[in-house]
Amino acid sequence: MEKVYSVPSTKHEVVGGFCPGCLHGVVVKLVCEVQEELGILDRTVCVVGVGCCCITARHWKCDVMNAPHGRAPAVATGLKRMAPKDTVVYTYQGDGDLAAIGLSEIMYAANRGENFTVIFVNNSTYGMTGGQMAPTTLVGMKATTAPFGRKAEDVGYPLHMCEILNQLGAPTYLARVSCDSSPNVIKTKAAIKKAFQNQIDGKGFSLVEIMSACPTNWGLSPLDSIKFMREKTMVEFPLGVYRDR
Repeated sequence: MEKVYSVPSTKHEVVGGFCPGCLHGVVVKLVCEVQEELGILDRTVCVVGVGCCCITARHWKCDVMNAPHGRAPAVATGLKRMAPKDTVVYTYQGDGDLAAIGLSEIMYAANRGENFTVIFVNNSTYGMTGGQMAPTTLVGMKATTAPFGRKAEDVGYPLHMCEILNQLGAPTYLARVSCDSSPNVIKTKAAIKKAFQNQIDGKGFSLVEIMSACPTNWGLSPLDSIKFMREKTMVEFPLGVYRDR
């Protein structure tokens, strides 16, 4: 019988650990496939943020470091600068970790043009800690800390990280992609691969923002959460390449 698919050699064969319908698992697989195709496993280090991102540590076969909440870009900066020149460093972060407590860290790393890769999974909520309102929660969207929906007049509007970072001079590559469909998954993998290749080529800072769903904290079924992504979150956060040079 012909084998048509196998788990990437760069990934541990473990049970997922993510909630049903969560797209983190898809992103994990894509990152592993890219590491396998580029042949960089033995020189790659992942700096994991706090939150659902922590679950990914059990999947990666590359070296993994945990950073304090929001501090993954700072840890990655020190690691990349001090490690052997061919070491490939990437952070794996959610929107609560990167765009809230870690906003200063990601802004200054991007502004310095640090030569590492950021994988940023945006599901518009704090996933692991109980569904609190995140910097990317939509206006009107309910959360445990916003039971009547986010009110812009009280807490402001969602932060658009690709657009914000695109105001800086140093970043090399900024892209927003999604894992809501097979064609978009293919585009997401291509963006991740480009972000890693940019680092290998010494081009500087690359960030891939990946739109995802959180059925558990959104209070929706997996299928309905995909529909919500397409009708709501991906309208608020348009897909596209914001910087490529």
